[in-house]
Amino acid sequence: MAGFRLERAPLVGRWCALLFLTGLFVSALQLARIPAAPLLGTMAAAVTLGAAGARLSVPALPYQLAQAVLGCMIAGSLSPQLFRTLHEHALLYGCGVLSVIACSVLLGAALARFEVLPGTTAIWGSAPGAANVMAIMAESWGADVRLVAFMQYVRVAVVAVLASILTRVVVPEGAASPEPEWFAPVPGASLAATLGVAAIGCALGRLARQPAGALLVAMLLACSLSAAGWLTIALPRWVLAPSFALIGWSIGLRFTRDILLHAGRLLPRVLGSVLSLVAFCGGLAFAMHRVAGIDLLTAYLATSPGGADSVAIIAAHAPVDVPFVMAMQTARFVVVLLCGGGAARWVARHSPS
Repeated sequence: MAGFRLERAPLVGRWCALLFLTGLFVSALQLARIPAAPLLGTMAAAVTLGAAGARLSVPALPYQLAQAVLGCMIAGSLSPQLFRTLHEHALLYGCGVLSVIACSVLLGAALARFEVLPGTTAIWGSAPGAANVMAIMAESWGADVRLVAFMQYVRVAVVAVLASILTRVVVPEGAASPEPEWFAPVPGASLAATLGVAAIGCALGRLARQPAGALLVAMLLACSLSAAGWLTIALPRWVLAPSFALIGWSIGLRFTRDILLHAGRLLPRVLGSVLSLVAFCGGLAFAMHRVAGIDLLTAYLATSPGGADSVAIIAAHAPVDVPFVMAMQTARFVVVLLCGGGAARWVARHSPS
């Protein structure tokens, strides 16, 4: 009956309820110092209302604009220093990136083989990339974006908790970096140019009709202009937050009570898969520490399968080699973007119906 009343509520009232719940969840997660709180909080609020029967959806154009802004944000992390770091440790990065991706593909193939999840959903759900981007890519390749998001954010939560505990053990009290300001001053021209590139990338992506076209076109365009020295990417938190909210809402509002119950039944097996991947990455980090002399926390964050976005937040508040961490995370993310579709097709073709 409660769900029926929510369905019958005015549209403005349902959106106000979503905004209120979003603020509540995001604030709670930020107080708990959980990385990726804006993404997790907005999706949790949308899942709550979606499962309660609210009929809301994010229009296509704002959703694709949010993807384009996210693409510019990713391009902003691809600095010249990152490429120098990749070149200096090419063999180490190659082994680390390919090992984690191979493990995730095998785990995804196992979930598909034993009919826990369909092939494409299992692969994108297991993919070790930024959770929100993996969900967007999965939708473009025909996977069930709700179950992909469920798997991705379960892993984000597990990795965030483990990494936060490890960081707090290693970091001396009071040594953490301050949180970035919401309204930190940014050059107005750079901000306008970045938003212009996002808008152009969104328009071209819509025309191209490619998987996650708005995100990928905006990312490539921003990367090219930034590398040529024609663009300084500037995206303050007050611009990124609405984009994260639109992406989180778009995914979360697709959850119904039935799909949530189904996801709950899958939780033990999904959690087993997540813990297996985390354990493998932990072993790989220890091997890098012993063989290459990389400090253990840096190696753990570099190999961590939580996604570049959440790991970046943790790394910024820990005494680690941030360029090393982000270079490996970004390299793995790019490889997953390039190869994920092919891997999903192959697993789907060789798995039961």
